Amino acid sequence: MENLQKTKPISKDFVFSPRGDRYIQVKTKFWISHFIAFLWAVLSVFLSIPWVHDLSKIVTMPVAILIIAGIGYIPGYINAFNVTSLILDKQPALKIKNPGDAVTVLIACLNEERNIATTLKYIKNQDYQGNIKVIVIDNGSTDRTCAVAKRAADELSLSVQIIKETNKGKNNALNTALQQVNTEYVITLDADTLLHSSAIKLIVARMKSAPEDVSAIAGAVLARNSRQSFITKLQEWDYFLGISSIKRMQGLFQGTLVAQGAFSLYKTDSIKEIGGWKDAIGEDIILTWEFLHGNKKVYFEPRGVAFTEVPSTLKHLARQRSRWARGMIEGLKMIKPWQHPINYIRYLTGINLIMPYLDIVYTFCWIPGLILAFFGKFWIVGPMTLFVIPLALIQNYILYSYQRKIFKELDLKIRKNKLGYILYVLCYQMLMSPLSIFGYSQEIMQMKRTWK
Repeated sequence: MENLQKTKPISKDFVFSPRGDRYIQVKTKFWISHFIAFLWAVLSVFLSIPWVHDLSKIVTMPVAILIIAGIGYIPGYINAFNVTSLILDKQPALKIKNPGDAVTVLIACLNEERNIATTLKYIKNQDYQGNIKVIVIDNGSTDRTCAVAKRAADELSLSVQIIKETNKGKNNALNTALQQVNTEYVITLDADTLLHSSAIKLIVARMKSAPEDVSAIAGAVLARNSRQSFITKLQEWDYFLGISSIKRMQGLFQGTLVAQGAFSLYKTDSIKEIGGWKDAIGEDIILTWEFLHGNKKVYFEPRGVAFTEVPSTLKHLARQRSRWARGMIEGLKMIKPWQHPINYIRYLTGINLIMPYLDIVYTFCWIPGLILAFFGKFWIVGPMTLFVIPLALIQNYILYSYQRKIFKELDLKIRKNKLGYILYVLCYQMLMSPLSIFGYSQEIMQMKRTWK
């Protein structure tokens, strides 16, 4: 025993748990991921030299580099960083598995007569030991949302307070309800979002197991109506793999960039300290970034699962994704990446800073280049562009394996959707980039904002 006590630790970056597992510190994971991404970028640049020279004969060398960087180098670096981070990620075990803290659930509604009763039913069915108080905020509905909510509350014997907020805007609805919250924790939930029976228990348990400087826990939101249309089938994989992988990576570095309003847990005092939700189309983005700017952390709980109704038509998908893109620009205008006190967050928000450039290159160069490739003109899209596909497949496979394990723990089944998966991997970005550009344009032109 005396000899063991005198033994020096192998490295401050590695810690051995009582079970003998080697734990790699977050800082070390961050730099390992960057190193692997850098090696991938160097290899990509080396292999693309002939491609750059050929394209430069058509559009000049500087333009060729800008195009290929936007199509290959930068996305490849980001994907390599994400893949390495996912491989290194190992979420800490919950210290408290069955919390009993009282929580308040805020549901801001605008014409949700069709959904609100079912949403309340799923709240009632939670296996949570603590008291759950629900506040439904009617923000100018013209249907029977309030009446349906009241009747459902009575039938379910659920504690529901109904508030009418006449000032339009989701931030106004949430801030009015926040004044009525007297619990330590508050949850925001969309009126069309259904909670897994253990969702509240797991998301509160993650908060109770987290350090004191954690102000929010983002839940895992998945598609509820994935069988409704071709558009929803694509989104099923986006929520299940794309969005979840990004949040899991960001959560590893203690800075999930969006504790989404659809389902997230917050410390009530943390929200009140920053003055509540701001008047923004991405009010949840701004709220999260204000936490991060205040040197607070935001985690992600992948087992705190909720199922939301995703847009079923291209028109509604365009509205949603343009709002998200616009909300990102709002956040960047309010808090610049270099203004965040935590290095990890500077990098993560810095990626958002270059997203407009990547979307522009993808929309106006890659998509036309793909069309030209069908006619034998491989100026922009050719064999070299296939180099980024293995990374995407590896990333999706890693997360699929992880998600399958989580679903098994939660007694959930993954729906079969092979065609949707193939089209998601190969074609989904062709929808997302143009829709994002539309959102950027809306913000630049300061077009009218709506939260629904």
